[in-house]
Amino acid sequence: MTQAKTATLTDAALREAALAYVARYGGTQAALSRALDRRIRRWAEAHLALEGADREAIGAQAAILRRQAAKVVASLTDLGAVDDQAFAESRARRLRRAGRSRRAVLAHLAAKGVDADKAGAAVPEDDAAELAAALAFARRRRVGPFSVHEDELPPEQAARVLAAFGRAGFSGAVARRILAYDREEAEQLLLANRQTSGG
Repeated sequence: MTQAKTATLTDAALREAALAYVARYGGTQAALSRALDRRIRRWAEAHLALEGADREAIGAQAAILRRQAAKVVASLTDLGAVDDQAFAESRARRLRRAGRSRRAVLAHLAAKGVDADKAGAAVPEDDAAELAAALAFARRRRVGPFSVHEDELPPEQAARVLAAFGRAGFSGAVARRILAYDREEAEQLLLANRQTSGG
């Protein structure tokens, strides 16, 4: 075991680790908490692997460090270095431009630890945005107006395309609407959306 792995983990070291994480990844309060918890767990495991390790003392120190980590997260949140709302809005814009449905974006934000109210505020129900995201999805998948085939899809292939939209979180009505567009109309809608959203 190296000296660095078994060195005492201090409050200052936790704060440094938190600042390094925020500088590199940004993220949410939950993500920062998980990162600091992993750091504490690795520290505890390294100390427990030492010969003659005092399990109780290491467990007690790990509990103290976890409480300190929570204070570090709260401190960085108060300073504005960690902002779940800003993270949610930024990530939602990026995912919507990439063709993710509102449902998929909300699920992604929940997995990142953003609470439902902040996620809902970042991804309001907006038919135009959902349509634009579905168009981006169709373009990426090369289906509907962006298909390389000029002819109409056979019913079984059309069902597969509709199912793909459904798995991506789009409603059947939105999917059918996208499939009804011609390529020029779809391109114009995408361009108009890009101009209004600043992307």
